[in-house]
Amino acid sequence: MDRNFSAGLGQAAPTADVGADLLAGKNIRKSFGARSVLHGIDVTLQPGQITAVIGPSGSGKSTLLRALSLLDPPDSGTVIVDACRYSFPLANGNGIRPPWPKLTLVFQQLFLWPHLTLMRNLTLPLENHGNGVSPSELEELIALFELKELMHRFPNEVSVGQRQKVALVRALALRPKYLLLDEITSALDVEHVSRILEHLQNLRARETGILLVTHLIGFARSAAHEVVFMEDGRVVERGEPSILDTPSTDRLRKFLSLVNMAR
Repeated sequence: MDRNFSAGLGQAAPTADVGADLLAGKNIRKSFGARSVLHGIDVTLQPGQITAVIGPSGSGKSTLLRALSLLDPPDSGTVIVDACRYSFPLANGNGIRPPWPKLTLVFQQLFLWPHLTLMRNLTLPLENHGNGVSPSELEELIALFELKELMHRFPNEVSVGQRQKVALVRALALRPKYLLLDEITSALDVEHVSRILEHLQNLRARETGILLVTHLIGFARSAAHEVVFMEDGRVVERGEPSILDTPSTDRLRKFLSLVNMAR
């Protein structure tokens, strides 16, 4: 993550919390002005697991990821990242030291630095954090996503899909323990989507926890440990991927029907 975000959150340490390794949000609430967007969301992710968050546009999925990553902290509730507990609202106006890059979010909006080449967009975060991939591993990631010939270009000189792949490589290069993904395949063709989803499976095998907002119901069905269906800032239904075949709520059943009609 951009180190400027960290500066904006202050430097007070979170509270230590004894327990198993996990990323969790408990009773997460978020409003923008008078509009309430998240209404007490609970979510848990363990290393090596994939949780897929699905739902209609405007249901609060992206806001949930931003709250869990502490880029846009919740108004109230608790975020737990391994041994650290972040409770909101903050006491006495204290700031927090965010858990980046252990927890890394890849935005749908693709925040690349426009004045830097694609290669510099990849290497600058690695200079600020000492636990990233080696230069040779970075080259392997660049080759995997077919970006080698583009590294000297600037973001405005490549397609949206290519920028999306650069943003994903940048996140992967930081070796996050928890990876949050916001519709990162939306601008990619079928072959590149397949390649990225295969790589996510490999990350799961390496004990990376992955929480992704996605419209790819087939991937959620085949790869996720848990599926969370959201609407209007609430979790309507959650469970194993089998809920996508036998939903228990009429709302999820209707949503899946509309997804199938749109294919």
